[in-house]
Amino acid sequence: MTLNRKKRWAASFIGGTIMFLAFPFSGTLTPLIFLSFIPLLIVETDILQQERSSLNIFIHSFICFLIFNLGTSWWIWNASTGGAIFAFLFNAVVMSLVFQAFHITRKYVGSKQGYLSLPFYWLGFEYLHNHWEFAHPWLTLGNTFSERTSWIQWYEYTGVSGGSLWVIIVNLIGYLIYRNWKQKKKIKGPVALFLSSIVIPIAASLFIVVNFNSNQLSLTKRNEGIETIVIQPNIDPYNEKFDRGRFYAQNQKILQLASEEISQKTQLIIAPETAISGGFFEPRFKSTMAYPMYRDSLKEWNTELLIGASTMKMFGKKNSRSSRKMNNDSGRYIEFYNTSLLLGPEKEPEFIHKSKLVAGVEHIPYSYYIPFFDQLAIDNGGTVGSLGKENSVKIMTTTFGKIAPIICYESIFSEFVAEQSRIGAELLCVITNDGWWKDTPGYKQHFSFSRLRAIENRKWLIRSANTGKSGIISPTGMVVKETAWWVPDVISAKVQLLSQVTNYAKHGDFLGRSSAFLSVFIFIFALSKIIKPNNSEESKKSKDTEKNSKNE
Repeated sequence: MTLNRKKRWAASFIGGTIMFLAFPFSGTLTPLIFLSFIPLLIVETDILQQERSSLNIFIHSFICFLIFNLGTSWWIWNASTGGAIFAFLFNAVVMSLVFQAFHITRKYVGSKQGYLSLPFYWLGFEYLHNHWEFAHPWLTLGNTFSERTSWIQWYEYTGVSGGSLWVIIVNLIGYLIYRNWKQKKKIKGPVALFLSSIVIPIAASLFIVVNFNSNQLSLTKRNEGIETIVIQPNIDPYNEKFDRGRFYAQNQKILQLASEEISQKTQLIIAPETAISGGFFEPRFKSTMAYPMYRDSLKEWNTELLIGASTMKMFGKKNSRSSRKMNNDSGRYIEFYNTSLLLGPEKEPEFIHKSKLVAGVEHIPYSYYIPFFDQLAIDNGGTVGSLGKENSVKIMTTTFGKIAPIICYESIFSEFVAEQSRIGAELLCVITNDGWWKDTPGYKQHFSFSRLRAIENRKWLIRSANTGKSGIISPTGMVVKETAWWVPDVISAKVQLLSQVTNYAKHGDFLGRSSAFLSVFIFIFALSKIIKPNNSEESKKSKDTEKNSKNE
């Protein structure tokens, strides 16, 4: 049975709709993700059998993935109209090219080889989308399970890429059921395989979490942990946060909230990204208005503070592509940073700059090729243009242990956080703003993804968000405490410092890395078949099989 044009278009729309309805807080109908690629696979087969142009595959997959992007990320519009349009179109195009590569492989190499290539292509794409300058891993398929953490406790072995692989494999089996049903073949075996491919990973996950909780209970008895305080000051990022006349009051508000929960046992306070928003030169921090305020309070409380700040450094020569020449003709350069700052009563201020910058807001991708592109940066308040960043992953050392400072966008980069864990972090600390997107699924998704980082690294995670949600997340991804949206709040909790390194933290994203490597060779092999077609008997049999399928 062939599909007419209306049915192909309908299938593309249905596929995209299923994808976004499965995604957290765009629907959170998680089981639908196991059916999400089937409509597009049906369309691809129909186009291949009718010997239509491969351009049709790109068009239909683009529609499917555009709907997916719009349905899950429409809230970007609240921060930037232009940025949202670019993100929707760019991501949909890149995803469509990945599906196009699968189609080309299937068309010129063979159906079985084509279907086997899809997991490699998709995981390879997701790995690339974590590591190039257009990085935006928000829609990684494995993120779909962030509200079903009991299903994916094995992320401590595979990371989020394991979830993406699970999605692709189950969808391929689901498509096999559909194809056998249409061809009036037996479906009992494929149905059993489909169900077991869902049930077995979930059962394994439940076993892992029970075993981990048992070990954690005995560890808790030996390790009382540390008492932490999480601040949510709720300062409007559009109308208040970067108003210089309000800096003193904003910092006073943070200290006032902390005083409501502070005790003699409190060892760490965390406050949001760019909470000290005035912008200052790091070597001159002690001469700023903010320093004595925090120093005196921390001495009185005998505790340490992790807080976000907008900072600057000056250089005698161009330090990086983010360096900007100062306007006073002094020959000096300045760099701006989104910074995590650790303060304590008996220690020097410690600064670590944000490494994973938001494309279009904090940096312009590949602007060293076209420098004037920096002028296109989106203004979200504060510093505009490419920011400076750390050249390597770093963690901070406190009096009680080692912590990972994770600034906003960095929390969706699974391998980045895993590296912090690998070099010794015992507690994950996320500081973020999240107010740019207003009351939409955006901040809820961002909070939810932190649950995956806790599982991947088996670490406690504490999260301070300017406008919400802030919270405490256990090593199994369970939300222990959380705040409401858009209210000033403060919460306290006792968390354990955990030094063990998970398989994922030790080896990184081995699934994505190996898939990216292999997919290059698979695609080159497919291209070689286009340039020099294979006229072997096996190729002829494959074509005859496809013709028979078409006639059926």
